[in-house]
Amino acid sequence: MKQKAWHLISIIIGACLLMAVVDLWLASDYWMKALIKSVIFVFVPIMLNFKYHFISIRTFFIFKKPIRLHTFLFPVGIYVIIILAFLSLGELIDLTNVTPTLEQTIGVNATNFIYIAVYISVINALIEELFFRGFAFLGLRNLVKRKWAYLFSAGIFSIYHVSMMVNWFSPTLFILILFGLMLAGLMFNRLNEQSNSIYPSWLVHASANLAINTIGLILFNMI
Repeated sequence: MKQKAWHLISIIIGACLLMAVVDLWLASDYWMKALIKSVIFVFVPIMLNFKYHFISIRTFFIFKKPIRLHTFLFPVGIYVIIILAFLSLGELIDLTNVTPTLEQTIGVNATNFIYIAVYISVINALIEELFFRGFAFLGLRNLVKRKWAYLFSAGIFSIYHVSMMVNWFSPTLFILILFGLMLAGLMFNRLNEQSNSIYPSWLVHASANLAINTIGLILFNMI
């Protein structure tokens, strides 16, 4: 059992490191990064799962309990909270580096942002939930103590975003965002544990991404 757990942990860490290399040095186009990410975070883990049998992947998409109203209301609340926080605190936070960095590093601009925003909100959120909550939490939870699966999944989810957000924010804000991502990862794990699927966290993740992309539309002066 321990050996299988270390295999899964090694796959998760290796995939994140490889994706960090892609983010920082290998790919300068967003859509190319998206394609590579789908291979590293989806295709490779699924293929290796056939070999090591960490978990039945179909269980990620099956609700074990009835769908409740709060499953849909919670994502709406997350969207509203993020937008209200930006409107209330936006003047206190320096976001001037965000759009120039996006344009210079991965070619995201006002022309293509709307298409990328839709992809990030729906598809990218699903890819990350399959990887970080499906394999790194639900899969690992079957192999190690529950608390370690919680901490590992949330921690690697937060650290993974370091390479994506380099030079976006001030050091203080950057640390706060990483801490927030850690808390979000723990919350996502809890939501999925209750249903034993990735649907709840996918909805919340997609909603949070949609809110952040709405802010992006404002920063690009599109709305």
